[in-house]
Amino acid sequence: MKRRKPVVCLVTPALASANNGNWQTAQRWARLIAADYEVRVVQQWDGAPADVMLALHARRSAASIAAWAAARPKKPLAVVLTGTDLYRDIETDAAAQRSLALADRLVVLHEGAPADVPAAQRAKCVVCFQSTATRRALPKTGRHLRALMVGHLRDVKDPGTYFAAARRLAGRSDILLDHIGAPLEAALGAQARALAAAVPTYRWLGAITHAQTLAHIQRAHVLVHASRMEGGAHVVLEAVCSGTPVLASRIAGNVGMLGRAYRGYFEPGDVAGLCALLQRCRDDGAMLPALRAQCAARAPLFAPERERATLSGLLGQLLETAE
Repeated sequence: MKRRKPVVCLVTPALASANNGNWQTAQRWARLIAADYEVRVVQQWDGAPADVMLALHARRSAASIAAWAAARPKKPLAVVLTGTDLYRDIETDAAAQRSLALADRLVVLHEGAPADVPAAQRAKCVVCFQSTATRRALPKTGRHLRALMVGHLRDVKDPGTYFAAARRLAGRSDILLDHIGAPLEAALGAQARALAAAVPTYRWLGAITHAQTLAHIQRAHVLVHASRMEGGAHVVLEAVCSGTPVLASRIAGNVGMLGRAYRGYFEPGDVAGLCALLQRCRDDGAMLPALRAQCAARAPLFAPERERATLSGLLGQLLETAE
């Protein structure tokens, strides 16, 4: 008789229509563990039976987490901490704090994250680097440097620093700045539109498909990731695994993915620092190869087989403990 697959209830606060990091993570995880588990992806738990819950976002999935713990107290629960969880909500939001207390395991997405979890909950942490397929690096033109920022336009992603860098570098026709992302905050969309009209070296591409975004990442010389707060941005590893080095804000989520010794950091909100890095990438022939080498050394962390093994190990341990 065929053995029943354990059922995983995978809760994500965003479904396909959002096309954001939470949805991409949920979709990828469902695919990675599908051979061994029956995965039900839901926005909110409806009481349907399952063997284990894996909930993305301590605050936004708090209702599902609390309901599961109350209705199925002997069934295991893992909570995945995002950037806003780690670096804001668990400090101030009672529902997020309760999610941490109820969880049997806390999944974090970069190697430095356990240190950012309250000491009382730290032993629950499991580091699970996100993954993506390796894509071949595309040849880059020598006529100019093409930078790319990817992320829906909202304050936490700090598009303002990228806008300011575009204005400051407007006189450098050999440094082009592309920008992908939907205007989730209307004022930021208006700023992007006005900047594109005023500065020929800045181009706002708006919201495009994931496949189109990956193609732009492959063609860019560098990805710029200016976020104020991240738990482990998927676009960073997509760039690394496409042979495109990253210029990143020095925040915990970026350092935990790229390593402390990485040479492509600028301080959060530091327009001059970002501009200096962009100019160095264009003017110093050794800079881009050095960044590419450092990214290549980190790329094995983001292999799909590594992420699958981590998830399978986590779920196996939780189910074994529950039996």
